[in-house]
Amino acid sequence: MFGQPRLIYYAFLCLTVIAGLAVAVLTPQWLWLWCAMPILCAIGAWDLNSTSNVLRNYPVIGHMRYLFEFIRPEMRQYFFESDVSGRPFNRAQRDIVNGRAKGSGDTSPFGTRRDMEDTGFHFVQHSMTPKSVHIRYARLTIGNAQCAKPYDSSRLNISAMSFGSLSGNAVEAMNKGAKLGGFAQDTGEGAISPYHKKHNGDLIWEIASGYFGCRNDDGTFNAERFEQKATLDQVKMIELKLSQGAKPGHGGLLPGSKVNREIASTREIPVGKDCASPGSHPEFNTPTGMLQFLQRLRELSGGKPVGFKLCLGRRHEFLAICKAMIETNIVPDFITVDGAEGGTGAAPTEFSDFIGTYLNEALPFVHSALVGVGKRDEITVIASGKVAMGFDMVEKIALGADMCNAARAFMFSVGCIQALRCHANTCPTGVATQDPARSRSLDVDSKAQRVHNYHKATIASFMDIVGTQGLDSPDELGPQHIFRRSLKGPSRPCTFLHPPIEPGAFLRGDVPEEYAESWQLAHAEYF
Repeated sequence: MFGQPRLIYYAFLCLTVIAGLAVAVLTPQWLWLWCAMPILCAIGAWDLNSTSNVLRNYPVIGHMRYLFEFIRPEMRQYFFESDVSGRPFNRAQRDIVNGRAKGSGDTSPFGTRRDMEDTGFHFVQHSMTPKSVHIRYARLTIGNAQCAKPYDSSRLNISAMSFGSLSGNAVEAMNKGAKLGGFAQDTGEGAISPYHKKHNGDLIWEIASGYFGCRNDDGTFNAERFEQKATLDQVKMIELKLSQGAKPGHGGLLPGSKVNREIASTREIPVGKDCASPGSHPEFNTPTGMLQFLQRLRELSGGKPVGFKLCLGRRHEFLAICKAMIETNIVPDFITVDGAEGGTGAAPTEFSDFIGTYLNEALPFVHSALVGVGKRDEITVIASGKVAMGFDMVEKIALGADMCNAARAFMFSVGCIQALRCHANTCPTGVATQDPARSRSLDVDSKAQRVHNYHKATIASFMDIVGTQGLDSPDELGPQHIFRRSLKGPSRPCTFLHPPIEPGAFLRGDVPEEYAESWQLAHAEYF
């Protein structure tokens, strides 16, 4: 064994221990140094019998490989990645969010560091006569004629993040910040926790396939429990989650090791047992059934706005929902479109990487489909997926949304450093963990102020960019205002990718070629 060149050093280490013992006896002051050598020899002997190929071939020093691998994300983030190359959010984006959260501004010197000639680069063009957009356009009303209690909403709210995925302190800080700023917090599918309720900030209650917070013991929907919570004044809207951008078509799983008494009480599940939510809803399996369930939620909540959230997948299935709206005359108050680039506490990597539709492609389709069936004016479209800055809001609204939700940006505002350990329960900042010692490090009051600061500054940036284009209101935004850099030739407005559709055109048989096959496949009675 010791004849292998790669193991000669280990033989040398063993011989050094023997020789070092003699030296240590003669010079006792060096005994402490010798004591480390037998420990290393013991580790090497253990490594020689390890199942790791690396450690068996390179005992002791092979551990350096795992050490470097462990600190690789931090090394890359702090020393090697450029300001605009990081993922999911780059350094420049994180710095803007942190600057706004601190209230210290977000200015930068010397000019842009972005490659403005890069294919796919998006930008807007300014007007020679910029305008000051009235603050009233920073809000809009959600709720159509079928809604008895419309909600006066900010154009930017906190996207769905569950207690369980986030720590209690993080949830509480966000809710207090939402209360200070007059905007809403989506509960995520983990139900309404005590941390959501403590500061009475507006809530959007998300109901997913596990029906947490309103379920029977067998996982089916419990109408009585739902009504009891949905009628609380603090709950402003009800969101039915069909799919999530980061893991569309995949149910969630909270390991039993994380299901403590607090989470179990909030979700109405047993303590210490794996908490799984199925990939689809047990209460319905057709577009018509889904809308009927939405109407039931609307009635049980006392007429509050109801809607659904999805990551766009098979396009004919969304058009099937549109056809079901026509046949049932049940129209949701809002639709949240979650992009495949959206975030999650934990998801199968291939689901995050390869499944679902990118938000900038999904929004124009959803918008055009609703226009085509004559329902766009009745439904508020909410964009959710990697929204962090005012320009992101301008872009999403121009491509088909009315307003935006943000999740990870608000995580940054309460201290997240993108350590990428959300799934491991070892978040170093106490944001995405259930470890009490870690979560205690998050000071609720100061972080709530940061949440408020970030929201206020981002809305101001959004309104400023709208006015810079010479527009009076964000409602005037359209794909013609977003310019895209092409591979060859000059940039062009996004209307060349998303041509306009006349209201009600699909109902008159005037279906554009790119929608024709999906429209033909769509049926209100099956997905």
